[in-house]
Order: sequence, then structure tokens, then C-alpha cells
Amino acid sequence: MTYELSREHEEFRRSVREFAEAEIAPYAAQWDRDHHFPVDVVHKMGKLGLMGLTSPEEYGGAGEDGDFTSLCVAIEEIGRVDQSMGITLEAAVGLGINPILTFGTEEQKSTWLPDLVAGEKLAGFGLTEPGAGSDAGATRTKAELVGGEWVVNGAKQFITNSGSEITSVVTVTARTGSRASTGSTTEERPEISTIMVPAGTPGFTAEKAYDKLGWHASDTHPLSFDDARVSEANLLGERGRGYAQFLATLDDGRVAIAALAVGCIQACVDMSVQYAGERQTFGGPIGRKQGLAFQIADLEVMLHASRLLTYRAAAMKDSMTGGGGASTKEFKQAASVAKLYATESAVTATRIATQVFGGYGFMEEYPVTRFYRDAKVLEIGEGTSEVQRMLIARGLGLPVE
Repeated sequence: MTYELSREHEEFRRSVREFAEAEIAPYAAQWDRDHHFPVDVVHKMGKLGLMGLTSPEEYGGAGEDGDFTSLCVAIEEIGRVDQSMGITLEAAVGLGINPILTFGTEEQKSTWLPDLVAGEKLAGFGLTEPGAGSDAGATRTKAELVGGEWVVNGAKQFITNSGSEITSVVTVTARTGSRASTGSTTEERPEISTIMVPAGTPGFTAEKAYDKLGWHASDTHPLSFDDARVSEANLLGERGRGYAQFLATLDDGRVAIAALAVGCIQACVDMSVQYAGERQTFGGPIGRKQGLAFQIADLEVMLHASRLLTYRAAAMKDSMTGGGGASTKEFKQAASVAKLYATESAVTATRIATQVFGGYGFMEEYPVTRFYRDAKVLEIGEGTSEVQRMLIARGLGLPVE
């Protein structure tokens, strides 16, 4: 298996970069200040084909011309100019489209995917709750089957793309019963299933958008469900398989978040190199000072290592899709390694880049400030750094809790 990007991938990168620099970069700072979610840009990303990179042609996707690696390239390039739009793309595909495409029936896919793939609509993925984040098995949201309908009650939080004017559906995990645990114990464990709740369903409310530290232009809401009723046919996949479904969804998402982190690091390198060559002190550019130049050199090392780990994991995912490639265990380990290293490197990179800019790095008129605020959540979303270390240790055979 090779982890080197193909010529087609690099040509695709150039086209996405041109789009990002023309349609997103000039406006990102204003969107950030206004906490504005630019629906028109979502539509434009859809028309460019970014939403359909992992979807079959029958739903309007790229089919054989697209792959998971291409999605990571797109997320990286969008994230290089604006992390908010980068996470919008990542969540639209990885958390919105992917569960429906992977686990949905033909009817569900034909109903929801065409608009999602076209970028005309968005879908959310409701997993995290006020009392269930990393411990997703502690889900309290319930769905009871009554007269051919699922009656959903509970709450979700920190859900991306869940309350925009173009959100069409949110997939939520919910307790649908209980079952006996395996082994000698008679203790029961929750049966968790995945239910699709269309926007506008009575009893389903996307609450007021969060006032976040970063990702100001990303659509993120808490959700509440008060006797929200949907058809029995809105069950996504098999009943009781919700836990396995969201674990598989998060594996892909971790690599995509790593790609978003790579975009952040690339932005830090670009900004730091340019500023260090222009800013004059003591009769010359600050870039001639080893104390600063060596830190920028460290950024370049972080960038290359993060990018290689990310696209190694992406290549593994694509090899699994094609058959005969990496095993699920190998991919899970690679995804966690990439996510952990790239996201923690991104946080470090923004700190270094801000220091390079000195006092100007503390001013909102410079984009480095926005990247500094946006980076922190990369270590938290789709599996915290602590969870990644736990998974990596378990992958090594250690009985860590």
C-alpha cells in the first residue's frame, strides 16, 4: 500500500484551494465576527462536488472518481483558510451522509442522499448528550415503539449542522430497550439504536445556537426531543446496532478531523513564514533569529508528520473499501494515531504562530487569532485526546480502562 497522493489528488487539491481562496478566505473573518453560517457557501461546495466525494453516482456523487482520501484533501484545503467551513464539510459528509449511506435502506438513501450530496441540504448526527460524551454508552435519550412510530424523548448537545435553515434530518442514538449482558453476569445493558428525525418534526427542537470559543461560523446547537414521533421505518440499520454504527462513523471522522488539523497547521506555517520574513526588528527580519526560526522549523516537521499519518489512515480506509487492504483493527489504530498527533500538533502550532506575531497575534484583525481559537476543539471533537490514547493503548494489547 502506498500513502503518496496521486497526481489526480494533487490536481484536485489545486482546484479546491482555488475555490477556498476565492469563495471563503476573503469573508471568513467577517463570518467569524458575525457568527454567520454562510448557507450559500454550502451550496457552492455542493456544486463543486465536495459533498459527494464518497457517494455513488446514483445519488449524485463522484462514484469511482471519488474516495475518502479526496474528502480529506478537500477538508484540509477548506480548513486551511477557515476551520468553521472545514468542519461544516467534514460533518456534512462524515456525520450527515456517511451513516445514511452505510446503514440506510435503499428507500432511506434515495429519500435523503440526493439533496445532501448536492449540498442543497445538511444532516446532523446526534450522539453527545449532557451526561454522555466520551462515555457514549451512557446515552439517556429514549425511543419507544408505539403503534408503528418511534416516540423520542431526550436531549443532545454540541451537534453540528443540526439547526441551520437547510438542515433536513438529524440521526440520533437512543435507548430502544435493554438486553442481557454477555458472559456470566445477569446485568442488563442498554439496547442502543439509531433513529432518523426529520427537521420540523413536532417535539424536535434545535435550541439556540451555542456561543462558542471558536468555529463561530459553524452551525452548532443543543437538541431536545419531547415526544417527537417518527415512522418505524426511520430506524437506521438494525435495531440494537446503534452503538456499533456510531463507533464505525467516528473511526472515519477521526481521520477527517486529522485532515482539518493538517489544514490548520499548514495555515500556521504559511502565516508564520510570511510574517517572519516581513516583520523588521533590530535592522532585519525577525526570521533571522534562531529562537524564532527554529520554532517555525518545528512547525514544518509537525505539518509533514501530521499529513503523512492522516493520509496513511485515509489510504487504509480506501483500501478497505476496495477489498483486500488494511484490516478494521489496523485502520482503527491508524485513525486514532492520526487524530491524536495531528490535533495536538495543531493546538501547538497555533500557539507558536501566535507567538511569532507577538502583540499582533493577540489582535482579531489577524487571522492567526481565529485559528488559535478554532484549534482547541480539535482535541475534543469526535473523540478526545484521552480517548485516543486509551484506544491506542488497547490496540497494543494493554488492559487500560
